[in-house]
Amino acid sequence: MQRFTDLLPDGFTLAIVATVAIASVLPCYGEGAVVFQWLTTLAIAIMFFMQGARLSRDAVIAGLAQWRLHGVILVSTFVVFPILGFGFRALFPHLVSPPMLIGLLYICLLPSTVQSSIAFTSIAHGNVPAAICAATFSTLIGVVLTPILASLLLRTHGGGGDFSAIGSIFLELLLPFVLGQVLRPWIAGWAARNRNILKYTDRGSILLVVYTAFSAAVMRGIWHQLPLSGFAEIIISNAILLALVLLITTFGSRAMGFAKPEEIAIVFCGSKKSAATGVPMANVLFGASTVGLIVLPLIIFHQMQLMVCAVLAKRYARAHDAAEARNAAPSPAE
Repeated sequence: MQRFTDLLPDGFTLAIVATVAIASVLPCYGEGAVVFQWLTTLAIAIMFFMQGARLSRDAVIAGLAQWRLHGVILVSTFVVFPILGFGFRALFPHLVSPPMLIGLLYICLLPSTVQSSIAFTSIAHGNVPAAICAATFSTLIGVVLTPILASLLLRTHGGGGDFSAIGSIFLELLLPFVLGQVLRPWIAGWAARNRNILKYTDRGSILLVVYTAFSAAVMRGIWHQLPLSGFAEIIISNAILLALVLLITTFGSRAMGFAKPEEIAIVFCGSKKSAATGVPMANVLFGASTVGLIVLPLIIFHQMQLMVCAVLAKRYARAHDAAEARNAAPSPAE
C-alpha cells in the first residue's frame, strides 16, 4: 500500500494537469493573451530573482571539496543526457512528431532540480550537503548553459539558428537571477522567513506559464495535432530515457568507487530535470506556436521522475535501516 501511495501524483502535478485542462476549455486569446503574456514575463523574472536570492553561496563554497562527485553529476546532467537524447533522435527520427522530439531533446539540456533532489537524497540517507551543492551548481550553470545549448542545438525562436534569443534570456532570466544574488545579503532573511509563501508564488508562476503556453497551443489546435498514440510515445520515450540515466548513474557511481551516501546523491541529482526552470525558460526560448507541445514531454517527465525516485528513495532508506539494525544487533558471542 505504501508503494502505491508513493506513485500517486503530488498536488503540484495535479495543479499542472488542472491548468492544462482549464486552458483546453477556456484558453486566453486576443487582448487577454497579450495581458497574460506580460504577466507571464513578469512572473518569470520575479521567480528567477527569488531563486538567486535564496541560493546560498555558503553551500556552494562548503561543497567545493566534493569536486569529483559534482563533476560526475554535471557530466550526467549536461553530457550523458544530451548524448542519450540526440542518440534517440538519430535512431528513431520519426518515432514522435518534430515538436515532441524537440521537447524530449530540451529535457536533456535542462539543469537538475534543487528541492526534490535534496529531499530524496535526505529520505534515502545520502550525502545531503553534497546534494545541496551539486543541485546549486547545476542550477547556476543551467541558467547560462541551457539557453545557449538550446539556441545552438535546437534552433529556437522559430528555427533561426542564431543568437536572437540571448537578449530576451538575459533580461528575463539571467539578469533577475544575478540581481537576486547581489541583493541576497539584504533579502535572504526575508526570503527564508517567507519560504512557504514564496513556494506558492513560484508554483503560481509556473502555472501561469503553463496556462499561457497551452492557451496558445489550444488556439492552434494542439489536441488535433496530438492523438492518444502521441501521449503513449512520449511516455515510452521518457521512461526509456529515465531508466537509462538511472542505470548509468547507479552502476557508474559504484564502478568509480563512491560510497553509498555519495552514490545516492549522484543518482538523485544526476537523473533529475527541473520543470521549475524548464517551463519558464521554454516560454522565452521557443515560439508561441510550439511551446505548448514542447513543454508537454517535460511535464510528463517531471511527474515520472518524482514517482520513480520516490520509490527508489524509500528502497535506499529501507536498506540503510536494515544495515543499521544488523550493525546494532549483538553478535552470537555476546
